[in-house]
Amino acid sequence: MSEFENVTIVKKANVYFGGNVSSRTIKFADGSSKTLGFMLPGEYTFNTAEAEVMEIIDGELEVLLPGAEWKNITGGESFEVPANAAFTMKVKTPSDYCCSFIK
Repeated sequence: MSEFENVTIVKKANVYFGGNVSSRTIKFADGSSKTLGFMLPGEYTFNTAEAEVMEIIDGELEVLLPGAEWKNITGGESFEVPANAAFTMKVKTPSDYCCSFIK
């Protein structure tokens, strides 16, 4: 899906790691939400509250998920992150992403 329809967008950006990672929250009528974001090259560790699916729209990175080894991810691929977990990404090229929260 390349577009979302009938959504509410939170104007204030979510900014992390000194501005190297930013996103906007999108809210859907059914109560679900996603974030659309952009990451500059660097290494970042995130903590989750909810399970999520990270779709890498464009770019290249490596991800280290709990209990796994580093995995290469490129644009068009996605990965799942469990709830209440930490994961690390080594972003190799500027990367565009969509994060879907799973309840």
